[in-house]
Amino acid sequence: WASERLRNDKDVALTAVRDDKPGPEPARALGIASKRLRDDRDVVLAAVREHGTALEWASERLRDDRDVVFAAVRQDGRAFEWASERLRDDWDVVVA
Repeated sequence: WASERLRNDKDVALTAVRDDKPGPEPARALGIASKRLRDDRDVVLAAVREHGTALEWASERLRDDRDVVFAAVRQDGRAFEWASERLRDDWDVVVA
């Protein structure tokens, strides 16, 4: 596993999530990032644009961010499962 210093490095996290391509395995790069970076909008958006189900690892605050959730659901409809309750009731997100 990566050291705490690397897990807190935004540039490392951005590179990792962009390289975490969709496939049979779930997205994991965001899951090993620090709690602070899982609450960083830039990092989470980069992750969900590559692998929508990375939303699972995002902070609760970003699971309630309409743009983040919309990007995740558009990339992979299964990401809807990790959207906030408020956004699961948003028709535009539901049909994304």
